Amino acid sequence: MRLRIFTEPQQGASYETLLSVAKATEDLGFDAFFRSDHYLKMGDVAGTPGPSDAWITLGALARETSRVRLGTLMTAATFRYPGPLAISVAQVDRMSGGRVDFGIGTGWFEAEHTAYGIPFPSLNERFERLEEQLRICTGLWRTPEGETFDFDGAHYTLKDSPALPKPVRPEGPPVIIGGFGAKRTPRLAAAYADEYNVPFHTLDDTVAAYGRVRAAVEAAGRTAPMVYSAAQVVCCGRDEDEIARRAAAIGREPAELRENGLAGTPAELLDKLRRFADAGTECVYLQVLDLDDLNHLELLAFEVLDKL
Repeated sequence: MRLRIFTEPQQGASYETLLSVAKATEDLGFDAFFRSDHYLKMGDVAGTPGPSDAWITLGALARETSRVRLGTLMTAATFRYPGPLAISVAQVDRMSGGRVDFGIGTGWFEAEHTAYGIPFPSLNERFERLEEQLRICTGLWRTPEGETFDFDGAHYTLKDSPALPKPVRPEGPPVIIGGFGAKRTPRLAAAYADEYNVPFHTLDDTVAAYGRVRAAVEAAGRTAPMVYSAAQVVCCGRDEDEIARRAAAIGREPAELRENGLAGTPAELLDKLRRFADAGTECVYLQVLDLDDLNHLELLAFEVLDKL
């Protein structure tokens, strides 16, 4: 099982803070550094210094790291036109030497759209736009050099696009689709994703979601492998006092985190991770909410990652 560090900068993080976490992620042996793609804080936090753009951040980190993979959980299809998005992702992939994973979803947080003047259509339209963006981004990346790409959809039209720049891999960066939807999400994952992610659900619910995607993969006659992953908030401590301190720092209770995330001693985390692995989880995104606590990352690396 691979462990990845997942951050939520909209809750309050400067670029310098993200850089320190990304460097620690690399130095400590984790597989990847990921960040959310949000423009507004959630809950009762300061949210300062304010929002940062996911792909600008990852472009900078691409030049400051050398090994870890970089990506988003999830880029919102409502935030960007698909052509410029494909350019940004391909450029960051080039800047990183081919280390980008591209997570994309419908977008869901209406308040951030209102706050920054971004249209927020109905859920049905957001799914339609997501699928067109998947078709366009992958189509642009996979168009042979020297040829052009056209697309005529309900929401986007491209004509004689040179389909440049190209990402490192001819097929483009790995695509991640996540969510808990029963019908549309499994279909889109089977059609477009290299990885399917279940965010912040119990093990039983995660297993059920995997089953729906496996069924969609089989129904589509797909032969390419699918990576199954999960995201869980993490809170680890050597003893109850350390666990309680870290839980309080993110405004949570240890008992609730033990039930709804990966929380407890390293032994407790290892036990739960092994149960996820037995259910077919190949990769887990550890949602780290206190980005100033690098000792937390060290504990996770030495007492959890090294012992998986």
